[in-house]
Amino acid sequence: MDIGINGNWQRQSRIRQRSEKQAERFRRRFQKERRLHRVIRENAMDILHSSNFRKTKQHVQHGTMTVNSHCMDVAKCSLYLSEKLAKLHIHCNRRELIRGALLHDYFLYDWHDKEHVQIHNLHGFYHPGIALRNASAEYRLTPRERDIIKKHMWPLTVVPPMCREAWIVTVADKWCSTLETLRLRHGHGAVRYLAVNNEDC
Repeated sequence: MDIGINGNWQRQSRIRQRSEKQAERFRRRFQKERRLHRVIRENAMDILHSSNFRKTKQHVQHGTMTVNSHCMDVAKCSLYLSEKLAKLHIHCNRRELIRGALLHDYFLYDWHDKEHVQIHNLHGFYHPGIALRNASAEYRLTPRERDIIKKHMWPLTVVPPMCREAWIVTVADKWCSTLETLRLRHGHGAVRYLAVNNEDC
């Protein structure tokens, strides 16, 4: 009888410890996400509140992840990687990294449409140039930001990135895209009707 009570108490204790560890992990992850999002807002509020960037919520990127959510995730992942590299004394321009990451897929169309899967118009090869053209029309891009947008699909772009910010975004984009494609990271699907005056991002 005592053994049964003892065993049950130990099992409940282990479950409680496991729950506390999971809660602590969730708290740390939440705090990290909130901090990264705050840094992104500080450096790119104009992009986040622009009508065209908010319209990227209407198009799915991979799986159920919208282009908007994908770009935000790539920006957060890039920022996180840059912070890890900074500990190794490998520094980069944080503002340009964030802005380039947010605009790297600024192609502003649904790439799943028939016209974008034709062999002469393959999205993977052509969208970096389209994104760069769209971003250049709305923002004064720095050379680093241009390099990030133009080269993020390397090796499909043939010419490799020329700055470490572009390399970081290229790696972050591939990581996020892999998680989304394998459905290891889920989104909420496309938003079909988006109020232009909505200030939320």
